Amino acid sequence: MPKTPEQWLDEAAPVRKGGVFKLFLGYAPGVGKTYSMLSEAIRRHSRGEDVVVGVVETHGRKATADLAAQLEQVPRRKIDYKGAIFEEMDVDAILARKPQVAIVDELAHTNIESSKHRKRYEDVFELLDAGVDILSTMNIQHLESVTPTVQGITGIQVRETVPDWVLKRVDEVVMSDLTPEALQNRMRRGDIYPLERVERALGNFFRPGNLIALRELALRQVTHAVDRNLETYLDKQETRRNLGVRERIAVCVSSNPAAQHLIARGARMAQALDGELFVIYVDMGQDTAERDQRTLRDNFQFAENVGATVVRVKGKTVAAAVAEVVHEKHITHVFFGRSATTGWRRYLYISAIHRFLRDAPAVDVHIVTQQPA
Repeated sequence: MPKTPEQWLDEAAPVRKGGVFKLFLGYAPGVGKTYSMLSEAIRRHSRGEDVVVGVVETHGRKATADLAAQLEQVPRRKIDYKGAIFEEMDVDAILARKPQVAIVDELAHTNIESSKHRKRYEDVFELLDAGVDILSTMNIQHLESVTPTVQGITGIQVRETVPDWVLKRVDEVVMSDLTPEALQNRMRRGDIYPLERVERALGNFFRPGNLIALRELALRQVTHAVDRNLETYLDKQETRRNLGVRERIAVCVSSNPAAQHLIARGARMAQALDGELFVIYVDMGQDTAERDQRTLRDNFQFAENVGATVVRVKGKTVAAAVAEVVHEKHITHVFFGRSATTGWRRYLYISAIHRFLRDAPAVDVHIVTQQPA
């Protein structure tokens, strides 16, 4: 019975005992994914690593075929399907060969019926589970969540896709990049498709607007991958330094209805900085009245409506609890509301801010009047 996405990830995520998965991501055919993958494989082979080719699609490109020929090829499995012979990667033959590294081109490929697995990424997972390092390739238009956007941009329906959860198993993403102008020049030289197909391709998928949009989608995906890697690194470090490169804005709220104005301010900053928004509520056991609970629910609902992640924590003091959340979530900006500005309440408020600054990692603090802006 095929494994579910959750089963694949549960096996891979807790302790990464399997092989290392490196993906060369591009935004269109011809940007150099397979060439870069093979170049790395040859370098690793020259350093003494045992590298084999599981499957490489050269698409008739001589430079790619010349590189692939420098490496050991595991013969593909021949499958008879409806009277025709198809060739697919032979997973069992690779497992029997026990290499250190296997090259598996075109991750989104759908295997022919009667293959061991339906999708090539499932072949990859079996190899990873056996401890084989994988070098693979994919274009951004094959990522499942992106395909509707790609169809809207290009008018082309992408049929072979990779679920987004698969990329959570990828250890390293490399962007194989080329400017749209350079890619079109490669196309005109016949480096990507035969010359008789060039003009048609340039007038359809390879139009400048399509390439610019697809390139942006690929760059965003790589940015997210880098961000996830940084999060994983920071979570493993026993340090309170905030090394976040993406802005994360936290807004501290109470049961005060005016908190929604504060959340709105934070949301505008998050939008302007292309950052993430968090809303923090510290439960100290004071907001027990029905009226307070109602306004809290309203504040949380408003926060979710503007795209914030609501974080509820228990604590004895606001300063210490918020400082801990700032550390755990790698927050870069914190908003506090200023509503109590006279007498002893003013003193307590200023003291709480000072305690927060003492306990929190380096972070920008914004003290905002909780009134409509």
